[in-house]
Amino acid sequence: MRVLLIHQNFPGQFKHLARHLHADPAVELLAIGRKTAPGLPGGPGFMAYDLAREPGKETHKYVRSIESAVLYGQAVVRVLLELKRKGWKPDVVLAHLGWGEALYVKEVFPDTRLLGLCEFFHHAAGVDLGYDPEFPATIDDRLRVRTGNGHVLVSLESTDVGISATPWQRSLFPTVFQPKIEVVHEGIDVDQVVADPAATLRLPDGTVLRAGDRVVTYVARNLEPYRGFHVFMRAARRILERVPDCHVVFVGGDNVSYGRRPKGAAHWREKMLAEVPLDPGRAHFLGWVPYDTYRKVLQVSAAHVYLTYPFVLSWSLLEAMSASCLVIGSRTPPVAEVVEEGRTGLLVDFFDVDGIADRVVEALVAPGRFAPLRRAARDFVRARFDVDDSIRAYRDLIGLRS
Repeated sequence: MRVLLIHQNFPGQFKHLARHLHADPAVELLAIGRKTAPGLPGGPGFMAYDLAREPGKETHKYVRSIESAVLYGQAVVRVLLELKRKGWKPDVVLAHLGWGEALYVKEVFPDTRLLGLCEFFHHAAGVDLGYDPEFPATIDDRLRVRTGNGHVLVSLESTDVGISATPWQRSLFPTVFQPKIEVVHEGIDVDQVVADPAATLRLPDGTVLRAGDRVVTYVARNLEPYRGFHVFMRAARRILERVPDCHVVFVGGDNVSYGRRPKGAAHWREKMLAEVPLDPGRAHFLGWVPYDTYRKVLQVSAAHVYLTYPFVLSWSLLEAMSASCLVIGSRTPPVAEVVEEGRTGLLVDFFDVDGIADRVVEALVAPGRFAPLRRAARDFVRARFDVDDSIRAYRDLIGLRS
């Protein structure tokens, strides 16, 4: 069977699946992505594209994302036409719908089965936009977001089967489309991300942290409000004051994945440190780190804080649970789907700075009380998000025998 994966940042969510399919002799696998994509060393053949241009500066801002999607769709079509000229026709295409890459797949290969990854459907109100009163949404924001879903709807209409990672993410899509969307998470390698009572983490300043130490961890792709960075910074000051021998470790870059950059500062880390200065000997900002370092961060964690707006669930939360971290998470829909209060972790109000600090301090001073939650968190992720189960589900959707 010929399978084609399309993702502008390939491999993205398709990493585990791509490795698996590439190793299957029954599958002839190719991938398409933007030339800036990291690719997958040792993985399938990769065809890169670039956009002919960026959206025009004069384009109305409500439809700029749609123009961008058209440009992505056109770029992919050029690659698909090249494949067609060479006589290579995919039996199945799996594409992320978020950037417009799937818009015109059926125009080139109308008989090919198209699976679309439905990661997130934006709403003008009631989800992430306007959730945080510190950053209120304007009518302009709401109109822009509502219009910006257009290319996703067009792509979804031509998709044979949609795929959402979680039930809540699926529920955000229009009800008319939900029957064609299956819930399949891309999976967590639960055998790779495990607890290690002998784990150590050497920090850039030479400090060595060990499993069992009073270590608070926070992980995000980038340190920004969507992932509650501003709220946790305020809580971190209280935690450091109340537990003099604890350390707080931050993992995440200074770019912006979602939302906007701060006013008056280069990035959110700079802005929040100006508001709540933290002891640099005990608050450690590691930036982006290699995967092995990230895994050690989880393994030395005594309390792992995960905050998010109602938005896409991070892999890092599930990996923290797989590593038997004690998760203290925001009581927001994506988190509440996987963290059950008092069973697989602890839940706090996203905006409750004192409440977050109280629960973290409680975890640090009486860690033995929460050992059952750590074990239950790992058991839950193994049962619900094991990558082997995810790959079997994807194979079924593609039409491969398991």
